[in-house]
Order: sequence, then C-alpha cells, then structure tokens
Amino acid sequence: QVQLVESGGGLVQPGGSLRLSCVASGNIFSINAMGWYRQAPGRERDLVAVITPSGMINYVDSVKGRFTVSRDNAKNTVYLQMNSLKPDDTAVYYCYAQVRGSSWALYDYWGQGTQVTVSS
Repeated sequence: QVQLVESGGGLVQPGGSLRLSCVASGNIFSINAMGWYRQAPGRERDLVAVITPSGMINYVDSVKGRFTVSRDNAKNTVYLQMNSLKPDDTAVYYCYAQVRGSSWALYDYWGQGTQVTVSS
C-alpha cells in the first residue's frame, strides 16, 4: 500500500507560477521513476515530466524551458515548478511513482490529482 499526496494546485493567471509537491508514503523500499502527468478536459492523461533517482529527466516538449521537475530521494518527494503558465496547461495534474515494495516487485502508483487552472 502506497499513498501519493499532492499539493500546490490552484488558480493562476497566464504567465504566473505554481509549484506542485507530491509525497509518497507506505510500503516503500525504493522509488524508481517519479513524476507528473496531466489530463485536460476531453483529453487523455499525458506525461508532463518524469525523473529517475539519478536525475535523468524527460519532459513533454510543450513544457520544456518552463517547467522543472525535481525530487528529494530521502523524503520520497517529487516537485514540479511551473513557470510562465499558459491556459493550455490547465489540467488535473497527477503524481506518479514507480515503487519497489518489500516484495521487490515494481508497481505504478498515482495520486488523486490536483487541479491547475490557468485563466485570466
């Protein structure tokens, strides 16, 4: 049992900034990939950014140069700093973690989502 708890979403004007945080807790031996996905109205859930324990990162092209994903391995926490936000960034943002539990198996876990709305 692993729980991912997100925070930091909200309403912001275009050009503004938000920082999302996600803390993983529960039956965790280690966390492999960790990051963020988002789902806009009428669209599928898409990758925003993922980061490995060693710091390798993948971003979706539309957020490169504006968003920064980071993690604190000791705290089982991942962050998403979002700058220069655009209306197209409006979505529910979901934390993601690939977790190795005490059984050694890897499982994917998702947070409940936090709403990010970019609007004037």
